[in-house]
Amino acid sequence: MVTRRHLIGSSLTLAAAGSLGGSGGSAAPRPSAGRLKQSVSRWCYEKIPLDQLCTFAASIGLSGIDLLQPKDYDVPRRHGLRCTMGYAADEMTIPNGLNRRENHDAIERAFRTGIPQAAKAGVPNVIAFSGNRRGMSDEEGAANTIAGMKRLTPIAEDHGVTICLELLNSKRDHADYMADHTAWGARVMEAVGSPRAKLLYDAYHMQIMEGDLIATIRENIRWIGHVHTGGVPGRHELDGTQEVNWTAVSRALADLKFDGYLAHEFVPAGDPLPALRAAVRTCTV
Repeated sequence: MVTRRHLIGSSLTLAAAGSLGGSGGSAAPRPSAGRLKQSVSRWCYEKIPLDQLCTFAASIGLSGIDLLQPKDYDVPRRHGLRCTMGYAADEMTIPNGLNRRENHDAIERAFRTGIPQAAKAGVPNVIAFSGNRRGMSDEEGAANTIAGMKRLTPIAEDHGVTICLELLNSKRDHADYMADHTAWGARVMEAVGSPRAKLLYDAYHMQIMEGDLIATIRENIRWIGHVHTGGVPGRHELDGTQEVNWTAVSRALADLKFDGYLAHEFVPAGDPLPALRAAVRTCTV
């Protein structure tokens, strides 16, 4: 299984270089990605220079680059794009997040710097994590996460930035992670009660944990602020080798008037930029 912690191999670098060579220099109008705003996660293409990834992303109709550190927030803007999801608090990680009250002070301090920084750069969303259970009950973890989010949402509301708590699978990639079901995350968001507190609905992870993607999205759309893609199994291309009908999922989001970003977060097994182009076409509805 491939996660953000894995490096992309040298073969990806070579494939990316070959794809980039044929993308250049046209002044043609940017193509449309349909009714959804699509973007791409930086870590999946980290061997490609960010400026070059932005050039290609713009050429295929993407709106931005996902999951950037603050030092890179301005790079997409040079290409008519934006950072669609930023990291605003290094103190918060996938295993160590909001479900422990002893983490709240450090996370709040980080967000008091990180959220204004995101707002200044036009970054609409910043990511948050529940943390791992480590024996804690889901009920206690939910209460702690709600308390932590309530400390952060006034900062987010003041600056017009949305905090998106990511749903991840605990079955294959992130053992023991607490926010591993949509119902848990929706309960937290409802209790927080802020328009600047949403879920990052990672459809790759939720397909592994619970399936039933379209019905779940419809039932919880008011809590969903951002969506990630990724082929199941393996987190590779959105093609016939995997089990999710991404065109149908995209159409459901568009029909619900989803106004967040659909960010591609898959690691291509083959030629990377053609794979990204194909994924954009698959999700253009």
